[in-house]
Amino acid sequence: MKIEEGKFYFLNDSFFEKMKDNNLANNKDNGNKRPCYYCFKDKKEDGLIWFVPISSKVDKYKKIYEDKQKKYKRVDTLVFGKVNGEERIFLIQNMFPTIQKYIEEVYVRKKSEVRITYLLEKEIKEKANIILEIAQKGKKVVFPDIIKIKEMLLKELRGE
Repeated sequence: MKIEEGKFYFLNDSFFEKMKDNNLANNKDNGNKRPCYYCFKDKKEDGLIWFVPISSKVDKYKKIYEDKQKKYKRVDTLVFGKVNGEERIFLIQNMFPTIQKYIEEVYVRKKSEVRITYLLEKEIKEKANIILEIAQKGKKVVFPDIIKIKEMLLKELRGE
């Protein structure tokens, strides 16, 4: 399967079993696969793909967003947008890297692969890259340990 930036995917359970990070949103299967993740490629590391979970709990995150906005004047960890015509929240604060071998399938609805608008895609990538830069300087701005996960995945990609 060719992984395309800007689409949504599901991960297989082996990723979560290997990474052992309690801050990752593990797979749930109650008749519907979830969560699904928006993806974009790493700017520097070939083969590394960043996944941003989405949630339907928009009201919950609006309150969190407002609180962060008051405190910091800017919020780069949460992005609101439409997916399949419905309001969703992109949880940059929960993003993490992965590699192709852990990607199970693309998110398809009504026989079409799910996509978002160019402007929403641009906003998510810009904010996610800001957060990645901050995280790589050693600041804890996302819940999963993305530095540790990234190192494990890069070793795996290099066959170490």
